Amino acid sequence: MTSTALPSRLIGAADRIPASLAELSGPEHGRVELPVRLAWSGPTDFDVSDPRERLTLYCLLLDCGQYGDIIRYVNPDLLRRDWPRVRRLTARRLISLWERRLPDLAAA
Repeated sequence: MTSTALPSRLIGAADRIPASLAELSGPEHGRVELPVRLAWSGPTDFDVSDPRERLTLYCLLLDCGQYGDIIRYVNPDLLRRDWPRVRRLTARRLISLWERRLPDLAAA
């Protein structure tokens, strides 16, 4: 019996990261309703004003979101503010990709 490893979820991850924080246009307040393809096993509705819900939302988007999802739902100021917590809850290799592309986050 041969086993094949699953492909890494980091394949193509760098292509999903915006070139600058200025590309992000997510809301600063209110609710975000994610499509089922992103939130298929948990909540689909997040209150961006609630730090815990926003943290869950941003970690989910960094991990599973496509480029269009990330620029649509992530707010640059809130991401910068939340980055120290996001980086503790997200895969190190993914965080490294984000900080290489967006050095402002590494300084947050």
